[in-house]
Amino acid sequence: MGNSALKAHLETSQKTGVFQLTGKGLTEFPEELQKLTGNLRTVDLSNNKIEVLPEFIGVFQQLKSLTISSNKLTSLPNDIGKLKKLETLILNGNQLNQLPSSVGQLKSLRTLSLSGNHFKEFPSGLGTLRQLDVLDLSKNKIQVVPAEVAELQAIEINLNQNQISTLSPEVSRAQRLKVLRLEENCLELSSIPPSILSDSQVSLLSVEGNLFEVKKLRDLEGYDKVSLSDV
Repeated sequence: MGNSALKAHLETSQKTGVFQLTGKGLTEFPEELQKLTGNLRTVDLSNNKIEVLPEFIGVFQQLKSLTISSNKLTSLPNDIGKLKKLETLILNGNQLNQLPSSVGQLKSLRTLSLSGNHFKEFPSGLGTLRQLDVLDLSKNKIQVVPAEVAELQAIEINLNQNQISTLSPEVSRAQRLKVLRLEENCLELSSIPPSILSDSQVSLLSVEGNLFEVKKLRDLEGYDKVSLSDV
């Protein structure tokens, strides 16, 4: 991409606070964005070929939305935790398999979307995100939903299309969890803790495409408290 075209984008971003450059074959996060640290609020670099997020990502103190979907990211820098105003982080379709602990410092984060990455384990350290509403981990390779999920503040957790065979009963203790999506996993009927139906705040449980017929959930205690798809 030519410097003149990038310069034009930068000039527009200076006025709007929005930098959007998608599908341009970028291999690096544009260093020139550092000139906009004072007013940049939205960055969208989806559908490029970026492999690394630079450490200077932490200088964008006004940033509220960062989208780098469909790139080639394999890790995130620790300095991402400095984005204190970040509300939306969308990294779908990359090659991530873990998150730096500093992600737990994103105190304003409301949406974290990591669909279509390489996670084999549920990412830890997200319980400190007190504003988190939506966590999307669909289309990964996660096998276990651990007890730590009880600490999450998310209203919706999407775990569709993973390899989940174990679901901790502690999930029922997640205080704000209303929607739990577990479609197309490896769950047996016996893997569904009755407490999620009877004792949790979950009002929508989506479990189609597992190793049991959804209608058999009717036999579990608490079934009448939860809305189920296709039952």
